[in-house]
Amino acid sequence: MDKFKKAFKNGANIGYLVAGYPSLEYTKEFLNALDSSALDLLEIGIPYSDPIADGPAIRDASFEAVSSGVNARAVFHMLGSVKTTKCLVFLVYYNTIFSYGEDEFIADCAKVGISGLIIPDLPFEENCSLAKKCAKLGIALVPLISVTTGHRAKKILKHASGFVYMIASLGVTGSKQSPEDRLKELAKNIKKISSLPVAVGFGVRSNEDAKRLRSFCDGVIMGTVLVEASKNKSVSELNALISELFA
Repeated sequence: MDKFKKAFKNGANIGYLVAGYPSLEYTKEFLNALDSSALDLLEIGIPYSDPIADGPAIRDASFEAVSSGVNARAVFHMLGSVKTTKCLVFLVYYNTIFSYGEDEFIADCAKVGISGLIIPDLPFEENCSLAKKCAKLGIALVPLISVTTGHRAKKILKHASGFVYMIASLGVTGSKQSPEDRLKELAKNIKKISSLPVAVGFGVRSNEDAKRLRSFCDGVIMGTVLVEASKNKSVSELNALISELFA
């Protein structure tokens, strides 16, 4: 978990991109330039046909990547030729892992340097087996906690590692954020029961958002705004935008 410690040392800038959008070549180029990026940690979304946690921008990007033939095996193959010292995690839906095979998926994550998994549709009650397999290979199982699941935080955090993904919206990615006082209270309560850093995402779109949320969280996650920008911006232009957003 050393990469997580490094990423959160001074507050983590966390980005999200859909692998294979707008192309696998673009994703590979971005990853190979990641060491010079303002990001400390990157979430790589494995394209999936039914991304239930994602809003229109990420959903459409994922569908386009799937339609282009991008799947988990293609993503692993691409990652095999990537060099970066930054922390990488997958955001992946459980059906993808199940179809691939749990053991093979976790083993391949370890081979290509994936440090953690975020699995939006895998509840705590069903993650014990996968959590044990991840722990054996030093891969974090990152939990998601929202203002509506805060009462279950102690249970959810039982198998958690890496960091806590605090969801700032009641809806899908790109949605309007919950009131700031509720988010502050949730972050405070999570920190009472866990020593893991808390990163906040969903609905974070601007430099102003990032500065405001940094006051009570250990990391800030931006996804939708980066996925939207990746459609028309070169990798260098996208990195320039990231520097502005996280300044």
